[in-house]
Amino acid sequence: MPKMVLLAQYVSIGGNVLNTYTKKAELSVEVEEKDVTNYASLGWKEVIGGLKSGELACEFLQSFAATELDSILWPLLGTVVPFEVRADQGAVSASNPKWTGNVLIKGWAPLTGSVGDEATVSQTFPTSGAVTRGVA
Repeated sequence: MPKMVLLAQYVSIGGNVLNTYTKKAELSVEVEEKDVTNYASLGWKEVIGGLKSGELACEFLQSFAATELDSILWPLLGTVVPFEVRADQGAVSASNPKWTGNVLIKGWAPLTGSVGDEATVSQTFPTSGAVTRGVA
């Protein structure tokens, strides 16, 4: 079975490649579960898929310098912007697919942490519309 260690994820939000700041990126998608059980189900629960949704959760190393992380994401607050993530920064291929779509920058917490901690920002952005998987 092939194994992989994530060493160089690719993360782009709003057309900005954020690899330099990103410690962790997790894209998750799911489908609502709709219960369609009836008397013909003979005591077994039946479900079908409903609406799809997703979210992009990231942990960033904060930087307040001009043209860096905070100055990139702060102006996007409240807007829907494109994103792209992949396991590796190399070319998109069958062994390095990309996931793309749009996310709502619904929040930004520029200052978090305790004394002695690295300055990080953890934020989750809900997807807006379809998330697609591509290999080219």
